[in-house]
Amino acid sequence: MTSTALPQPKKAQDRSIDPAPLTFPDAAPSRAGLGGGSRSVPALLVDRVTKRFHVARKKRPVVAIADVSLRLERGGTIGILGANGSGKSTLIRLVSGLLTLDEGRVEVFGHDIEREEMAVKRLINRVSVDAAFFKKLSPMENLLFAARLYGIDTRTARRNTVLITERLGIAEKRLGRPVEQLSRGMQQKIAIARALLTSPALLLLDEPTTGLDPRSKLDVQTFIEEMRRSHDASIVLTTHDLDEAERLCDDIAVLNDGRVVAHGSPEVLKRLVADRHGEPPTMHAVFMTYTGRSLDEDVEDEAEDDE
Repeated sequence: MTSTALPQPKKAQDRSIDPAPLTFPDAAPSRAGLGGGSRSVPALLVDRVTKRFHVARKKRPVVAIADVSLRLERGGTIGILGANGSGKSTLIRLVSGLLTLDEGRVEVFGHDIEREEMAVKRLINRVSVDAAFFKKLSPMENLLFAARLYGIDTRTARRNTVLITERLGIAEKRLGRPVEQLSRGMQQKIAIARALLTSPALLLLDEPTTGLDPRSKLDVQTFIEEMRRSHDASIVLTTHDLDEAERLCDDIAVLNDGRVVAHGSPEVLKRLVADRHGEPPTMHAVFMTYTGRSLDEDVEDEAEDDE
């Protein structure tokens, strides 16, 4: 698959993101082993992967991921779209090593995730909607702890934490408050900052903007684009936001019942749908065509659950 996307210092009313490149002069040494430095080695290779779960009262295991194959080139972004239960979060957990493969193989910059686990862990970081923190500690303390795990010295980590969080629209005064006192949306932005602090070569974003207000969502999306430009980051993104997927992703894979039912660039997928059905060339039409449902149904269900 081929791959082709921060603020002036903040004034009181201006929370936009500075377009100046974001650079970490003393970033974590997490990029050693990028396939020998060859750009021909993909950032991520998912080859015929299958994952089953054994469920009580069911005679046969449930297939969560079925014979999925994907390829992400270095510096690219692939979006994984799917309704709730389609397998997209399971796929992220498989790539990150949180779940074991039943069939197939996964490589990160040429490293097998099962045989070269430690090499892979140095290259990736994951953000999910259920990010865990030491809730009694402050965001700064949480990020400094994470930095130590990746071998980043405290002085560098503190400087980069302030830089990243400012670019994400987080006021510095919030960095000293206990995480448990922050809103869900603010905690999600802190989780993103923690992942970016380690300057990962492969960033796994599992619905990173869920729960964010529109302004915060824009901050995060713009920051993700900047990460690609300034850090040559490769990104896997799952999202319910079709506009977000179209903005950020070079390629999109649509999952339905654990299988890839459509795969290509946003432009190609929209053109296929328009040519085949005469539908308006939107990602919403693409998703409806290949899955038979709208992602709006999932958003409505989640809103009801939160009430």
